[in-house]
Amino acid sequence: MAFDIIKTGTSHFKAMKISSMALVALVPIFIITIGPIFGEQRVVVLAKLEQPIYALIVAVTFTVGLLHFKSGVQVLIEDYVHGVMNKVWIIFTIGLSYLLIAVTLLALIKILV
Repeated sequence: MAFDIIKTGTSHFKAMKISSMALVALVPIFIITIGPIFGEQRVVVLAKLEQPIYALIVAVTFTVGLLHFKSGVQVLIEDYVHGVMNKVWIIFTIGLSYLLIAVTLLALIKILV
């Protein structure tokens, strides 16, 4: 379930390992392909992101990165925040992560369509 606050340690550990291994490959690909268009004119950026392969690289990198962020911050909150605020911050972090994923994907869909 997406809003499962309590996870088992083993599955959470495996998910973090898998997402970190994926990011080891995705971040260099992102930097090599998308990095050169930073600072370019809007037209150049849109022309590049209109190509499905570049949009896919952005979508997958941001999605995996934000899911990894969500899991990592959840571990930090579980370790250092106690009581009711523990659940409040975890729910906030989960919501923020999914909101940022949705905004990223929506922006890419808007560019592609």
